[in-house]
Amino acid sequence: MPRLTADRHHRVRFTLNGRPVEGDAEPRMLLTDFLRHVLGQTGTHVGCEHGVCGACTVEIDGAPARACLMLAVQADGMTLRTVEGLAPEPGRLSVLQDAFRRHHALQCGFCTPGILMSLDIYLRGHASPTEAEVRDFLSGHLCRCTGYVPVVAAALDAAAKLREAAGDA
Repeated sequence: MPRLTADRHHRVRFTLNGRPVEGDAEPRMLLTDFLRHVLGQTGTHVGCEHGVCGACTVEIDGAPARACLMLAVQADGMTLRTVEGLAPEPGRLSVLQDAFRRHHALQCGFCTPGILMSLDIYLRGHASPTEAEVRDFLSGHLCRCTGYVPVVAAALDAAAKLREAAGDA
């Protein structure tokens, strides 16, 4: 458990996108607020604040999680990945991000980081998803702009490219 500082804040430490980070959090500070306001990682968006919309989805210890439903102190000692950690290197998009770009799978972009995080995790475990499987998986995300058609096309395209890169085409 994080240590309590003199001003009743907790020192929170975890690995974020491959590097150790730390900061002070009030006991009831949400992980979304800690990521955005303490660590300056603004890619994780805050939508409904009830875990329904999926905009705040991050990867925690290899699994998708809604950062708006978790306190920052609960992340202490864990490994987190946000949308900022998807790109393999600065100036280069991941296969999934590039598929989203090519298929115009975003409009306002508000829900995009959460969808990207969820799909990145999903595609690691499902190399050959069907359109119906991708649509079912995306039912945990709300997007009011795209109608999901380009998002599904991008996910299927990324899955094909990932299979090809792995030699499973």
